[in-house]
Amino acid sequence: MQKAYLLALYELAQNDPNVVLLLADSGTSYDELIRSSMPDRVYDFGIGEENMVAAAAGMASAGLIPYVFTAGAFLAYRSMEFIRNDVCLQKMNVKLVGMGTGLGWSTLGPTHHTTEDLSILRAIPGLTILSPCDPAETSACIKLAYQIKGPVYVRIGMGGEKNIYADNPLLELGHFNTLRDGNDISVFASGIILNEVLRASDILQEHNISVKVLDACSIKPPDEACIREEAKSKKMLVAVEEHSVTGGLGSALLETLSSTGVPSKVLRIGINNQFGTGYGTYDEVVKANGLDGQSIAEKILSALESA
Repeated sequence: MQKAYLLALYELAQNDPNVVLLLADSGTSYDELIRSSMPDRVYDFGIGEENMVAAAAGMASAGLIPYVFTAGAFLAYRSMEFIRNDVCLQKMNVKLVGMGTGLGWSTLGPTHHTTEDLSILRAIPGLTILSPCDPAETSACIKLAYQIKGPVYVRIGMGGEKNIYADNPLLELGHFNTLRDGNDISVFASGIILNEVLRASDILQEHNISVKVLDACSIKPPDEACIREEAKSKKMLVAVEEHSVTGGLGSALLETLSSTGVPSKVLRIGINNQFGTGYGTYDEVVKANGLDGQSIAEKILSALESA
């Protein structure tokens, strides 16, 4: 996903001299593609994420379009005040890209996990939030962010993620794409955890449970019409997130449904009032936190049995 991000950014930068890349000692070999051909368009602030975001706001005030790229945890937590006051309060045209969101920094533990960023950033007025699930959707998000005249936060993986979309996805703000159709329950998820959700849907199919899987890439704004329609027609709605269950995608579903009067059971599967646990490969850490396909399927089966 990092490669997809930088290739999309390179294409934008080729066509618009106002597009610039800001780093906080966080670049990859792919950055050299931009640095080698456009050395005056790449700025590395070292380990100074707050200064980087503040500088991005200043650049945007002068007509530039800065893409701020660093580890998701450092961007969302360390720079939060600057995102709020310098970028969003002033309605600056700044694009924030956090890499390794969720449990992506699997070997470095909870100090690097980004499992509360949605809880924090969803509350900030005027900030669009996108959470792509694969490289193709990452590219689409970066290009969509360019079209939006205002602050955007895009959360991406570390790299090497599997493709979910065979072709370039049609991406719209406030719209959830259907990855699989089903009649019994609807499962909403975003980001690379969708791979595990698709595995869970295969397991549930073996139990004769028909699962609709929705890609909730547009975290803010969410697809409120879709949420309401699914609540009317399904036994249960499920939100699966590589994030705290407090303030994330599941909360967005409940917020939408709270004003509709549509009775619906909502199951939230994610990190439950704790920090992410375990160290190792990404797959190992996901399993340790009960977010692998088998664990997701078991939690859904248990909820359906007790409904």
